[in-house]
Amino acid sequence: MDKIDKNDFWNWAHSDFLSNAQRGILAEYIVGKALNCLKNRRQEWNAYDLVTDSGIKVEVKSAAYLQSWEQNKLSKIRFDIGQKKSWFAETNTFNKICDRSADVYIFSVLSEKDRNKIDPLNLRQWFFIALPSKIINRKFGEQKTVGLSVLEKLGVRRLAFEELKAEIENG
Repeated sequence: MDKIDKNDFWNWAHSDFLSNAQRGILAEYIVGKALNCLKNRRQEWNAYDLVTDSGIKVEVKSAAYLQSWEQNKLSKIRFDIGQKKSWFAETNTFNKICDRSADVYIFSVLSEKDRNKIDPLNLRQWFFIALPSKIINRKFGEQKTVGLSVLEKLGVRRLAFEELKAEIENG
């Protein structure tokens, strides 16, 4: 054998969309599809995940009630919002200070709670919350994580896939 099959590798290594790592990448892809900003290939570890055509920098976070492992109870929905010394792929440089480099955070929740029905590729099983970084900075300061219930107490609304683009462009 001179060569391995790319599709076999991808299926073996990356087909478990319930795993935290793959679900996060899938959420980035879903949000990128919604915002129509997947022209450039994904940059691992970049300061933010996506950039819209209008230049809005987007950080995508994901969570799910169900994980790829057996659970005794549903997972709590929490997101990383910690400030970071971000790395910028286009210049290969790091921020000198810790901050939130994106303009907006999209909190993506795979909301299905029935293991027999869960399908991470089904967009109807996801909802999204968009929150500008300036609000996160003002409300949460140096806080590192935030729960879904705390976000919803801010009065944000759950968005469907089809609502994301308008929310980001008009928000």
